[in-house]
Amino acid sequence: MKHSRCSRLSLAAAGVVLVLGLTGCDTMSSVHPDFDTEQVSADTALTALEQIPVKGRAPKTGYSREEFGDAWADIDRNGCDTRNDVLNRDLSDVAHVNSVPCKVKSGVLDDPYTGTRIQFQRGQDTSSDVQIDHIVALSNAWQTGAQQLSIEERIQFANDPLNLQAADGPTNGAKGDGDAATWLPPNKAFRCEYVAAQTAVKAEYGLWMTTAEHDAIARVLTTCPDQPLPT
Repeated sequence: MKHSRCSRLSLAAAGVVLVLGLTGCDTMSSVHPDFDTEQVSADTALTALEQIPVKGRAPKTGYSREEFGDAWADIDRNGCDTRNDVLNRDLSDVAHVNSVPCKVKSGVLDDPYTGTRIQFQRGQDTSSDVQIDHIVALSNAWQTGAQQLSIEERIQFANDPLNLQAADGPTNGAKGDGDAATWLPPNKAFRCEYVAAQTAVKAEYGLWMTTAEHDAIARVLTTCPDQPLPT
């Protein structure tokens, strides 16, 4: 089951002081010495970032897509699989197959990752033009705490709208399972929103970050300190 953000952040906050003390991890002020942390609002992504534990990546041993359930389940039981739910949410001018809301036939994606407009058409050779990205990749999640989640929690994670974004297919492929230290959207205008979403997802599910990931997100968020934490 999905945990409340408050409980997740409380657990993270309880452990982060110990983690930072043991690892000597950079705080926000050490990443950006001129940054005034006292001016950051309590409900921003930047504040939430400082509450997430920082430690090394766990081994990938045992990871498979099946550890997060079948792809695109209908976990909210609305009759539509998750992929079509996200397409319905993120596309405009949506048309459906035989007027069935659960099967998106076509639409327009203003792709936040590239800043381009993509005409989506359902079909064997065209559906992959728009893919559904796990903002926090499943493999990354597995190596930063998801191994300790129950199978039910991992299924929720893989289908959580908070962690999903319709995106340009080739760009999503280029991302792979990278975190913010290795990949950010080419569209710089979307980077604050993107890393805020990664922060929210990690807080929601009690996952940690590596030092490199934390610092990469911090560098982005210090350019937009009022960026809200998405819900």
